[in-house]
Amino acid sequence: MPQFAVLIYEKEIPFEDIPPEVLEAHGEVPEKIEKAGGQLTAGFAADSASAARSVRGDKVTEGAFYDVTQQLSGFFVIEARDIDHAVELAKFVPIVDGGVEVRPLLEGPPEEE
Repeated sequence: MPQFAVLIYEKEIPFEDIPPEVLEAHGEVPEKIEKAGGQLTAGFAADSASAARSVRGDKVTEGAFYDVTQQLSGFFVIEARDIDHAVELAKFVPIVDGGVEVRPLLEGPPEEE
């Protein structure tokens, strides 16, 4: 099945301020995806944007690449039938103040035999 990145963008919220029901709902996402015919293959939470470093050529700056209200807070990779199926699966992700982006992942070059 094709793979898709699900990028989670949220307003920065200290971990301790995330509502417990949202944390619980995040824990339920893998099972919901599987029940809906998809597969979660990897997932990661990101540290705050202030912990990031951005590289543009030889220049390194502190902070996220873009200074916006909602920052990348995590991402996961799913397998889904197609982009529409991936979007349906991404709707399981609980959001406090932000949204998700679903992006198809390109396949690598064929392996040599």
